[in-house]
Amino acid sequence: MSIIQIIKKKNNKILFTTPSHNGKTFIYKKFCHWYKSDISETDTHNPQKALEEAEERASKIYGTKFTKFLTNGSTSGVISAIIASGAKSIAIWDNAHICHKNGAKLAGCSIVEYSLEKDKNLGVYKAITSEKVKELINKENFDALLITTPTYEGFTADIKSISEICKKNNIKLIADEAHGALYPFSDELPESAIKYADYTVQSLHKTAGGINPTALLHSNDKDPSEALSLINTTSPSYPMLATIEANIKFLNSSRGRKKINTLITNIMSLKIPKLNDDVTKILIKHPAMSGYELSNILYNKYNIEDEKTNDKTTMLLCGIGTEIRMLQKLKTALINLGII
Repeated sequence: MSIIQIIKKKNNKILFTTPSHNGKTFIYKKFCHWYKSDISETDTHNPQKALEEAEERASKIYGTKFTKFLTNGSTSGVISAIIASGAKSIAIWDNAHICHKNGAKLAGCSIVEYSLEKDKNLGVYKAITSEKVKELINKENFDALLITTPTYEGFTADIKSISEICKKNNIKLIADEAHGALYPFSDELPESAIKYADYTVQSLHKTAGGINPTALLHSNDKDPSEALSLINTTSPSYPMLATIEANIKFLNSSRGRKKINTLITNIMSLKIPKLNDDVTKILIKHPAMSGYELSNILYNKYNIEDEKTNDKTTMLLCGIGTEIRMLQKLKTALINLGII
């Protein structure tokens, strides 16, 4: 029985258990269906077993040794991956998400920081290169490397080459692929790290249609369950876990893959100059105004809110919920602004 089936199954028992709302007391009535699905980890129908089986099915879909469902975002996945790797020293980008350094601290790792050059024309950092990894290995001693690919603005690393370099040097490779959850499901997108990295973390909620803060931790190394148990609650949210199960099932379905490829086709039809590696991260630059000025005009004049802006460029994030009507309104704005 899947998690989804368990939370749909009506329990007629008189419950003297957690959660104490018993699926009947809706303190916040807008979420009444959520309350009804909010079961205990000690529920009669054994949701813990259902979770194990759901994760096993997911690992087969992704082609990994282990895939773990996360209800505390990619942050928990990154921290757990560092702990599970058993690294004594880890190389971390000095401008990475704060969870990278926090994970190293919690794991008791010494930190080797590396810098990446900023693209002055675009105002963003690009992904780490294999040449940079070789240079780093020649200069420093570390037994794990944590990289961000794709970057927030959609630049990806040559993960296959970097993986080969790490394996030759007995270095564990951890990929923060939080913004690449759609990659395994379309050949039109960059190649996912899940085939090459020892540990890969993906955020379902960023581009793949998941609710905040659902995510995944993939491992081609050891089972990260023990590491996850050090930082995760022992009372997981089964409604959230069910959404993860449903999310993966949808992405892997013919309907889900078609939706992803339709999204890509719709974005490409806009004919926006491509400045990065990931078409779903629309990075735009105006020849005569800053990224901040462009962002303000899009917001105030065209009612369009971007994801991230710097002095040079503005990035609009697309995902499962990006509809054609939204892209058409963006196209009108960009034509009027002389960008396309």
